[in-house]
Amino acid sequence: MSENGQNGGNAGDDQRQPIFLLPGVVTALIGIITAVHIAATLVLNQGGQGELIYWFAFLPAQIMAMTQQLDLGLPLIWTPFTHALLHAGWEHLIFNMAWLAIFGTPVARRYGAVPMLAIFFLTSAAGAALFAVTDWNSGTYLVGASGGIAGLTGAGVRFMFQPIIVARHPETGEPVALGRKLASLGEVMREPRARTFSLFWIILNAAVPLYPLFTGEAVQIAWQAHLGGFIAGFVLVGLFERAAIAGQ
Repeated sequence: MSENGQNGGNAGDDQRQPIFLLPGVVTALIGIITAVHIAATLVLNQGGQGELIYWFAFLPAQIMAMTQQLDLGLPLIWTPFTHALLHAGWEHLIFNMAWLAIFGTPVARRYGAVPMLAIFFLTSAAGAALFAVTDWNSGTYLVGASGGIAGLTGAGVRFMFQPIIVARHPETGEPVALGRKLASLGEVMREPRARTFSLFWIILNAAVPLYPLFTGEAVQIAWQAHLGGFIAGFVLVGLFERAAIAGQ
């Protein structure tokens, strides 16, 4: 009886699910961003942190510098992307990593590692672009993964709320789940949950600039990056959908 019980336990072990259900690419990206923050806060001194911000955060004022001295504008080549790897504090990091896990997972599972990373970094750059337009001469810099996470959110909202398409197996007749379709803008607006989520998300971020008018307090939220990333993700995901279909 003892041996049978152990054998049964071993058989069950073969069916165990992993503790972490995140896709590998999402786990790796969270690990890299967290490692960067640990190094920035625990390894670098104040001068090193300043250099990190200068060379890897997104600073719109460097656009003007590039027209004067090429070397000062050189970070513009990579900072629209690398700013997404930096964070202003632990609370900022933890909040963003939680949202990255939530919205990066469905995109990674649908399209794979490389497309998910492409959407993340391209929409980070789109968010940086809108930030530059609205903060051209402010001297402020942009850090944080929220623009890219907003892009993953915009991409995910086009299929996460859609009904699962079910077909019949040609031989057995059993129902087979085929997944969810990528919805158009009109279809997103006709689906109550997708419409409510999208409008609430857009309106909430668009209202951030009005907050100081009622409270008199400044808000350190890059709402421009959120909006730019979300819109870019909503649009760009169609390109990855067509590439995925073509590759089948």
